[in-house]
Amino acid sequence: MVHQHEIQLHTARPGQMHDLTPQVSEQVQASGVRCGLVHVFNVGSTAAIGTLEFEPGLEKDLPELLTRLIPPGRDYGHERAWHDGNGHSHLQATPLGPSLTAPVRDGKLVLGTWQQIFHLECDVKPRRRTVLVTVLGE
Repeated sequence: MVHQHEIQLHTARPGQMHDLTPQVSEQVQASGVRCGLVHVFNVGSTAAIGTLEFEPGLEKDLPELLTRLIPPGRDYGHERAWHDGNGHSHLQATPLGPSLTAPVRDGKLVLGTWQQIFHLECDVKPRRRTVLVTVLGE
């Protein structure tokens, strides 16, 4: 069985994070899948999906770490080609990646106690984001 659903997000700033765990869990339950996988995919190249303990400290720390590692304003090749101010946004999103796959067991999303699924905006301006959730299994 395959079940697919889009989550729409509106982001306001770079570094903004959303906890997607409730929406993903809801789609796992709606799918009727008892055993399988759920795949969560951000459509676009300047945002990322991952897991962490979604709490205020880490919600602040992760974007700050990425900005220290890959700061804006450098002479990136993307900037030389497109002049759109978001070369670093592409590079920040790339190591984390656009997707995540998690197991489904007994009809529920399997995550650790302190593990939530997040969406991280890396782009420099507000965006409307589509996150595609696909549940596969039986």
